[in-house]
Amino acid sequence: MTENRTPLAPPIASDFPVLWPVPTRWDDNDHYGHVNNVVYYSYFDTAVNAWLIDATGRDIRALPAIGVVAETSCRYHSELSFPDRLRVGLSVERLGTRSIVYALAIFREDDDDLTLAATGRFVHVYVDAVTRTPVPIPERIRAAAEQLVTPPA
Repeated sequence: MTENRTPLAPPIASDFPVLWPVPTRWDDNDHYGHVNNVVYYSYFDTAVNAWLIDATGRDIRALPAIGVVAETSCRYHSELSFPDRLRVGLSVERLGTRSIVYALAIFREDDDDLTLAATGRFVHVYVDAVTRTPVPIPERIRAAAEQLVTPPA
């Protein structure tokens, strides 16, 4: 039996508490003339970590616990290419004891408009920087992430 579902509307920029700027680079384009699919993950990673550094006022690499990527996904909506200007929308879908699930979207800046290019998820699990065993999210990171928690759609 098939279930009849109404697809969720794609996100818009105002759905995200933060829109972090991430530049495209000359070498992001592949032989097909657009940004290669793997680069989108780099944009997600760059936006999340740059925002964390900015929001906490600390170099997160120097904390006793670090966030490692446990899961990531990306759905492509439109092509990007150098020299597009991008904004990565960040929100927190779930804030756990040891992990953070980010909901993300990449938007291309078109004059006064932001066009959706990709949506994704990013899961950070916090581990001890030396032993790599799971630990609670550092308080400074948790306080920053709480600002991005959005209610489920």
